Amino acid sequence: MADNADGGEAHHRRIRSFVLRQGRITPAQQRAFDAHWLRYGLDYIGAPRDFGASFGRAAPLVLEIGFGNGDQLLHSAQAEPGSDFIGIEVYRPGVGRLMNGLAGAGAGNVRLYNHDAVEVLENEIAPGALADVRIYFPDPWHKKRHHKRRLIQPEFLALLAARVAPAGRLHLATDWADYAGHMQNVLEAASMWRADPLHAASAERPPWRIETHFERRGLRLGHGVWDFVYERI
Repeated sequence: MADNADGGEAHHRRIRSFVLRQGRITPAQQRAFDAHWLRYGLDYIGAPRDFGASFGRAAPLVLEIGFGNGDQLLHSAQAEPGSDFIGIEVYRPGVGRLMNGLAGAGAGNVRLYNHDAVEVLENEIAPGALADVRIYFPDPWHKKRHHKRRLIQPEFLALLAARVAPAGRLHLATDWADYAGHMQNVLEAASMWRADPLHAASAERPPWRIETHFERRGLRLGHGVWDFVYERI
């Protein structure tokens, strides 16, 4: 999911949040774009967005980056109706699948970007607008020479801190031990984040995160799973 370009380019190029993976979109997923994008989709405009107008209300705003096929985000929308959710995913088939699920469930508290998360954060989300950021199982880039491409880096945590309100929450999860150690080191060095006192002593899955199909597959392969819940200072 993460990609770092080298050199002296603009900030959003240095911490670009993905390697584009379009995949094969099914007819049903394409129909979801045709039928539901106007309801659930947000086209990137590169300017600050009024999410209250997008949702038609003022509510805590939760961002999930890299939602994959959308199982967690659909669950969150139904389990937390008092919050509004923004999902960002570059994998177009996953966006289509989630829109079909949202429409089938009649969920009205989710809006989706099919775009780079870093650009959305930098240009469309206002400082302090977010109550919660969730990033589950980002690409671990497990080869050492690719570690610089990982999304969870000091500059990215600083960008998130600028968009999350004080006392807001950041929740990361991974099933790669090496990435878990990397996440913990970067989080502990981030001056604007501290371990959530309700979860600081535990790496167990918090109640708001479901066990996904992807996660179960990792567990069958013998992977551990690590959750990190931090609070914006």
